[in-house]
Amino acid sequence: MPTTKTERVAIKLSDDVVRVRQATRTLAVEIGLSLVDQTKIITASSELARNTLDYGGGGEVVLELVEQGGRRGVRLTFEDKGPGIADIEQALKDGFTSGKGMGLGLGGAKRLSNEFSISSKPGEGTKVSIARWK
Repeated sequence: MPTTKTERVAIKLSDDVVRVRQATRTLAVEIGLSLVDQTKIITASSELARNTLDYGGGGEVVLELVEQGGRRGVRLTFEDKGPGIADIEQALKDGFTSGKGMGLGLGGAKRLSNEFSISSKPGEGTKVSIARWK
């Protein structure tokens, strides 16, 4: 799958969550996503950036413009070296939280995306990839 543009954003501070949202918006507008789809991918990116910071102890996101079969999309891959997620299935359930949040982050991000994948190993970190297609 060809990538036409790539940007990396470090996630170390709360301000970086805002930077991730802005970079996501820029790419979503660039490929012409509808306002609804822009809102979905921006909201998902914000949730995942916040999770990377709060639960993963910081990390980074790789933002990509991708093309596949004549379609264009935005792919975001969040990665941290935090404590990891012991039970991914449990973590995807609404209402589950290991912190003080509402427990809608991972499951919500999955619902807001056209593609969603997650891998995590306790003690090694977590990698979450989402995509939204035009």
